[in-house]
Amino acid sequence: MKLMIMGPPGAGKGTQAEVLVKELNITHISTGDMFRAAIKEGTEMGKKAKEYMDKGQLVPDEVVVGMVKDRLSQPDCEKGFLLDGFPRTIAQAEALSKTLDEMGIKLDGVINIEVPREKLLARLTGRRVCKSCGASYHVLFNPPEKEGVCNNCGGELYQRSDDNEETVNNRLDVYEEQTQPLIDYYKEKGLLININGDQPIDKVLADILAALRK
Repeated sequence: MKLMIMGPPGAGKGTQAEVLVKELNITHISTGDMFRAAIKEGTEMGKKAKEYMDKGQLVPDEVVVGMVKDRLSQPDCEKGFLLDGFPRTIAQAEALSKTLDEMGIKLDGVINIEVPREKLLARLTGRRVCKSCGASYHVLFNPPEKEGVCNNCGGELYQRSDDNEETVNNRLDVYEEQTQPLIDYYKEKGLLININGDQPIDKVLADILAALRK
């Protein structure tokens, strides 16, 4: 199967992607990992991307799409893939669509994990980290035995600045702004599969697999 996965920060997209690729025996293509690999291997596109990154500039779409094309051409993608973290804009989606057509690849579906905003806020602002040993907790899902105190070393737990409500709200705003057009784009193409992410992990996975079987 040739799939794409989308979902806001805190929706559990990474967890589902990890399980899905094992379930379906397909290759996980995370754009972050792909970038690092292309730069490390010194591929043509990797070198181009590095030039921009070294200057602190955004890597242009044609370079990113070129890297995705290189990655999809590799033998491990023949049995199927799950594209994660790309495309992020309509321009990228259109360029990807053109590239897939040229390669004779047809997407089977775009999984979109949906979670109500207030639930995402609770998930993302609940993380607490130990100042001494760096152990991570969550006020809802993995609370320490004693509030504000690390189980391991007794150190003080704190909330990282990027986990506060204002920062998280900004991240969610940016995601929605960027992604809503993509959701509409893939919906028009009849590829969008909306999944309720506000459920236990195994239930979310079961819903994705059931939707794919259809």
